[in-house]
Amino acid sequence: MTAEDVIEVLDRLDVISVEAWVDGGWAVDALLGEQTRPHADLDLIIHVADGPRLRSTLIRDGFDLVPGGTESNFVLRDARGREIDLHLVRIDETGDGIYRMADGNDWVFPARGFRGEGRIATRPVKCLTADVQMLCHSTGYEPGPTDFHDMRLLHARLGTALLAPYDAE
Repeated sequence: MTAEDVIEVLDRLDVISVEAWVDGGWAVDALLGEQTRPHADLDLIIHVADGPRLRSTLIRDGFDLVPGGTESNFVLRDARGREIDLHLVRIDETGDGIYRMADGNDWVFPARGFRGEGRIATRPVKCLTADVQMLCHSTGYEPGPTDFHDMRLLHARLGTALLAPYDAE
């Protein structure tokens, strides 16, 4: 997924009035203002209510639903191999994003996390903040080499506090 691909997808979401926050590796690079590594996909957080419209629009645009997802987390892939990993949240009265995980439990994206702003190539983007990126990457799964790369860059360049397991040398 190139920067141009990301911009194309985000521009498409703007046309259909779907608010999205970039998450994952592209969010880290957006916060840093430069692409630091190749990316296999684009992680986005969107409102639950926008899910059906976004899904049907991108399917009309040539994306297919990848088997194995859930109502709140699914992947779309096109013939060029571009993947969009979507996480649907319900914003509660405090501004927290409530994400229903596959096991039926809820993960809470703190409201402060939705205040992130960054840039992908020349395009300003909304993204999760660096501290919430660290929180998300420190919980619930076994991190890989790209996770260590991303979280340590947030620490080195933005001063984001390292959480376990990224704080171990």
